[in-house]
Amino acid sequence: MQDEIVFKTILEIMLTDIHPKLPMRDKNVTKEFYTKKLGFKTLGDVDYDGYLMLEKDQVEIHFFEFKKLKPKRNYGQVYIRTNNIDDLYNTLLANKTAIHPNGPLEIKPWGQKEFSILDPDSNLLTFGQQI
Repeated sequence: MQDEIVFKTILEIMLTDIHPKLPMRDKNVTKEFYTKKLGFKTLGDVDYDGYLMLEKDQVEIHFFEFKKLKPKRNYGQVYIRTNNIDDLYNTLLANKTAIHPNGPLEIKPWGQKEFSILDPDSNLLTFGQQI
């Protein structure tokens, strides 16, 4: 009986947002990449030591300092949905943003048009739009 009450309560709780936290080696490099290449802005007006919060539209990504991060061993990943994948892709190409060699713009079997890039710390950012 107690388990049923707990399970029912969990089902009734609504999750409202998700803000992934990714590792970064250098706050300034990360901030420049996301603001200049992807159009993000700093969230809030407090500069936290070793922590960075960025936002664009309804997407918020947080970063924590990890100076010993080895980018080739980083498995940080975020999937970001967009409403205009073609324009985003072309804008990134125009900004000379490298597309991941294994993540070109293409239609996937699961009904998404996607592409991927790596940030300066090898966090994989995959962008997708339902087709």
